Amino acid sequence: MDGIKVVVNGQPRDCSGTSPHTRLLDWLRGEGLTGAKEGCAEGECGACAVLVARPDGPDRSRWTPVNACLPPALAFDGQEIITAEGLGTVSVPGAAREDLHPVQQEMVDRGGSQCGYCTPGFICSMAAEYYRPDRSPAQAQKETGTGAVGEEHATDHECGPNGFDLHALSGNLCRCTGYRPIRDAAYALGAPPAADPLLARQNRPAPAAKHTRTEGGAQFLRPGTLAEVLQVLQGHPDAKLMAGATDLGVEVNLRHARPPLVLAIDRLEELRSVKLDGDTIEIGAALTLSEAEHSLDGRVPLLSQLFPQFASRLIRNAATFGGNLATGSPIGDSAPVFLALDARVVLASAAGEREVPLSEYYTGYRQSVRKPGEVLRAVRIPTPLAGSTAFYKIAKRRFDDISSVSVAIALTITDGVIASARIGLGGVAATPIRASATEDALAGRPWTADTVAAAAAVMAGEGTPIDDMRASALYRSAMLRQALLKFHAENAPALEVAS
Repeated sequence: MDGIKVVVNGQPRDCSGTSPHTRLLDWLRGEGLTGAKEGCAEGECGACAVLVARPDGPDRSRWTPVNACLPPALAFDGQEIITAEGLGTVSVPGAAREDLHPVQQEMVDRGGSQCGYCTPGFICSMAAEYYRPDRSPAQAQKETGTGAVGEEHATDHECGPNGFDLHALSGNLCRCTGYRPIRDAAYALGAPPAADPLLARQNRPAPAAKHTRTEGGAQFLRPGTLAEVLQVLQGHPDAKLMAGATDLGVEVNLRHARPPLVLAIDRLEELRSVKLDGDTIEIGAALTLSEAEHSLDGRVPLLSQLFPQFASRLIRNAATFGGNLATGSPIGDSAPVFLALDARVVLASAAGEREVPLSEYYTGYRQSVRKPGEVLRAVRIPTPLAGSTAFYKIAKRRFDDISSVSVAIALTITDGVIASARIGLGGVAATPIRASATEDALAGRPWTADTVAAAAAVMAGEGTPIDDMRASALYRSAMLRQALLKFHAENAPALEVAS
């Protein structure tokens, strides 16, 4: 394990001898960097957030906040990390240990820290937005639709007068309900000074992934190519694949899983691209949701509706579509959307590749047709896309919550007639499913209130919903019906005009 090092606050630190199951959070705290805290061990509170230099195109990098409580420390071999206690020292040349970063200073001045437990995580998320290249008052004008930059911007729920996107703090939980002073601190931030080293760091590429390998006992392995991954899987078909670790981290933390071999695939270039090829949009399985959102740039409206409702910004900075689909959770948010998009998954093995319709991928609760030795390489969406789409997530909280029910709808309506209908459902069966009976009740019929009402009654009977801690079966069925009625109410006027 010689040569395994992580650059923390500008200084390389030896990570040799660390277990593959030691989280980045525990390793940092063991190094004396105790700013990051454990609050939930599930990536839901943000108390453990740190900054990581991630690629922003081939020639630049971007400071990206991630939860340190989920990924293993070894996953950051060769990477650059900034913790809350390092921000002031690293951002100002010659700064003393007690000097504060501008984000930290604003939090002090505005009273943004109460008990202080969550403050380091908030500061790291806020710092990432502070350094966002396109943040500016001009962007705030564009976001709010107002002309002059003034106090009215501060009331906008999305963007402050300085262009600060408040949703950048999604996933950071303040248990003291001190959100207003935290918001005030965020909206008071100016532009980083030109001499700020952390700002200048973004003008250089992010560190390349290292081919990490440990020896003895439980192993961590990061191969350099997909071919190497597939070769390893031939001999170790039970190896645990790790991309964002947003699921694996929970298994390690709460279920005490200790896989003997962790196989990291998160930085494989073969799995990290968006390709627009004729009649297909292909999304690499190891591209994070934040990266996919940026690369797609609104090309798939249904995915654009999904992104802000998928967990939190901190989770989306690490989680991948490949991981979300491969885990097979019946309440995973992306599966209903991809079902409505009629997507197919590409499964790669040493023997070659095969495509499987997502509607045929799941065979049971967290089970699929993926064979030992296969890797979910990409998701492919056929084009042209349906003209009318919507994603409805029913949960106890508007953001950063697990679905009770999720519904994705994609309709093509021509001359007032429903030419095609695809509807994906989550939370109402042991697997994500297509609402086939409802699709049949819609296809070929006029786009009218009567058609939709009849189809909504059918939709209420889709799946096999159960009673559990999140919702009753009766409630889930009612929400299925209501989702289709809501879709018609939202789309009927525009579609009637179009037809």
